[in-house]
Amino acid sequence: MVSELPWNSKTGTLKRELAEGMMDPSSRQALEAAVRLAGSAGSDGVTITALSMGPPMAEEVLYQALSLGADRGVLLTDRRMAGADTYLTSFVLAAYIRKYAPDTDLVLCGSQTSDSETAQVGPQLACELDIPAIGWASDIRLSGRTVTVCRHVDDFMETLEMDLPGLITVDQGAFSPAYATLGGVQEAFDTTDAVRILDAAALGLDDGFNALKDSPTRIIDVYSPTTEKENRILKGAAKTVVDQLFKDYGKVISSAMGKDLKTK
Repeated sequence: MVSELPWNSKTGTLKRELAEGMMDPSSRQALEAAVRLAGSAGSDGVTITALSMGPPMAEEVLYQALSLGADRGVLLTDRRMAGADTYLTSFVLAAYIRKYAPDTDLVLCGSQTSDSETAQVGPQLACELDIPAIGWASDIRLSGRTVTVCRHVDDFMETLEMDLPGLITVDQGAFSPAYATLGGVQEAFDTTDAVRILDAAALGLDDGFNALKDSPTRIIDVYSPTTEKENRILKGAAKTVVDQLFKDYGKVISSAMGKDLKTK
């Protein structure tokens, strides 16, 4: 979780390079959705690329993606990308897609990451690429150049259709991820040039690009919320205690239960 990561108060960023090398749970479900879609569409001509922007240690996560069914991995890493907010993160991801994968049909993202939980990168990436998007998908079906998506929003089940190319964010818990087999892990590490590493220059970013300075939003502080509890002991006869309880806390209890409680 974001509150468990070291915090750099001088730069206003999280020290993500010190985090454990693991795939974000939401992204892992997006990858599982991609693998299932590729299987339903037939493997011929379908390529799954796992794309990540982060510190060098994120390369380990991409090998995990390969062992789970991705065909190739791409890591975007550069000191000039460090400290990017969601706006510049989507800008950098879009720069890769436009330059190296312009024929991408479908972009799948986790609904939100566990380190910041903004749920902004997916929609912002769709805006950068100027493609339609659907969020919080619980079921995805592909038929030719049309994708059908089911999602649970505001206590309603919605069924939407979208023409490709497009972007979908996957709801948490919608696609239970598979476990990597030993054979899959071995094959991932044995594949030559399975993970491609690109810096800012390779993406064609301006020499003056600096995500930390250019990001329009910054994290001011990171902390875990604390709850203060107050213990109070009421003494006396049962009726006296109940009367005192409702006198002091009746409004709070009534509000929590949704009904007016009165004692006689």
